[in-house]
Order: sequence, then C-alpha cells, then structure tokens
Amino acid sequence: MNQSRVSEFLLLGLSRQPQEQLLFLLFLIMYLATVLGNLLIILAISTDSRLHTPMYFFLCNLSFVDVCFSSTTVPKVLVNHLPGSLSFSECLTQMYFVYVFADMDNFLLAVMAYDRCVAICHPLHYITKMTHQLCAQLVTGSWVIANLNMLLHTLLMARLSFCADNIIPHFFCDVSPLLKLSCSDTHLNEMMILTEASLITFVPFVCILTSYIQITCAVLRVPSPRGRWKAFSTCGSHLAVVCLFYGTIIAVYFNPSSSHSDMAAAVMYTVVTPMLNPFVYSLRNRDLKRALRKGFSQKHIFCLIESRLILFLRK
Repeated sequence: MNQSRVSEFLLLGLSRQPQEQLLFLLFLIMYLATVLGNLLIILAISTDSRLHTPMYFFLCNLSFVDVCFSSTTVPKVLVNHLPGSLSFSECLTQMYFVYVFADMDNFLLAVMAYDRCVAICHPLHYITKMTHQLCAQLVTGSWVIANLNMLLHTLLMARLSFCADNIIPHFFCDVSPLLKLSCSDTHLNEMMILTEASLITFVPFVCILTSYIQITCAVLRVPSPRGRWKAFSTCGSHLAVVCLFYGTIIAVYFNPSSSHSDMAAAVMYTVVTPMLNPFVYSLRNRDLKRALRKGFSQKHIFCLIESRLILFLRK
C-alpha cells in the first residue's frame, strides 16, 4: 500500500493576490450574505404553511446545501487569507464535502426542473405525481448518490503518494491540484473523473434540458400571451440559477485557461452562486417575498428570541 510522505498541504489561498484585506472583507460579506439569505428562505418556507409544497421543499433543501457548500471553503479562506496548511486527512475531508454539496446542487436543480415540468405539463395530475413520499425519495437518493460518488474519489485519492511538493495554488483542496502534486500513477483517478464524475454532472444537465424542452412545448400551446408568460414565469428563477451554476462549471472544466482563471471560476461556483441563489428566488417569487415580509412583521418571533435569551441568562 502506498504511504503519503507529505503530512500536510499548504494552501496559498488568495495570498498571491493584491489588496488582501479588501478580498478578506469581500469574502466575509459574501459569506454572511449567503448564510443569512439562505437561512431566511429556510425560515420563511418552514413557517408559512402555504409554502409547504414540493417546489419549496426542494428550494429549502437547496438553500441548506448552499449554506453547507460555502461553509466548507469560505471560513478556511477567512482564517487563512494568508497561506495556511491542512493535514492530509483534513484536505481529503474538505475535498469530500465540497464535491458532495456541489453534486447535491446539481441533483436538486434537476429535481426542481422535473417538478416544474410536471406542474406545467401535467397540472391536473401534479398532486398525485409529486407526492411527499416521492419528494423525500428524490432528495434521499440525491444524498446517497452524491456521498457514494465522493467516497469513491476520496478513496482513490487516499491511495496516492505525495512525495515532495505540498503547495496547492488554490483556496481549497481541489481534485486537479492534488493530482498534479502526486508522485503516483494517477491514471485511474483521471479516468474515473472523465467517466463516472462527468456522468454525474452530465445526466442531471440532460434531465434539466429535457424538462425545459417539454415545458417550452407546453407553454407554446397556451393560447393567450398572458397565460404563456404566467406559465413560464414560474420557471424564471430556477432557469436563472441553472444558467449561473452550469455557466461557472463550464468555465472551470471546459475552458483551457490559467490557474488564476480557474481560481476565479471556482470562487464563482463555491462562493458567488450560493450567495446569489436566495436573491434570485426571493426577488422573482411573490409568494416567497410575502412570506419573508410576514416573517419580519410578526412580533412573536422577536418575543420568542427575547424569551429564550431571558431563560438563558437566568440559568
């Protein structure tokens, strides 16, 4: 069995970039906006019974995944905005969770596209098709596949040896920089990335594309222009998030660019996209905006927080 001779990796992070303090402040603001925005969506959906539908159930899961996605990388960047180190096990753990949550984003976007397809193409059968049991199975299946996928790639990475160079020119433990540092044969790892990992990304994208082709055909059959606009507007937020997510994925994996450009694209899909998702959904969704306004206007929430603080102080 191969043994790793490198005990830790040095993440250069953003230390090579000018104006480090400005970048630190920018990352902090984006992370706080990501956590606050997504938690508000989860709170609004949880507290408003009118939003207890499959579409908002999937959106709630997407918001939870986005919070976790950013939390796997950004806090470490904030702590180590100067060069920082991770042990070999910590590096593999971070890589594992980064890609688990990236896969979950991918799967949930596909599931949400299917949900919109059923709602628009088969509105009379929507309730019977999109049952609570099916929704739970789709989300559970996504978690299982995402974890099995990354378990495979993590075990393949763990068998490699790392001899001398331990500097990763990135702000998190990404697969490609790690493979470049290895002094073992990485052919199997690269083959699995090109086949199995590509399939994990490609299949949900095809599902999204197929769903939107069916949605477009159904919308074009609506006789009135107002009816067509109303039907397609329900997909606007999801379509915007899909374009944002897959646009950055394409920029990372299909653009022959420098490592600096790769890092910029990685910032987009690990930091910027999870931050923008709640704003895209809340700005384009009247039901969600109403729930958020209702949540802010209800004084019992603040009374509940106040009572909890009083009980805590008394203890």
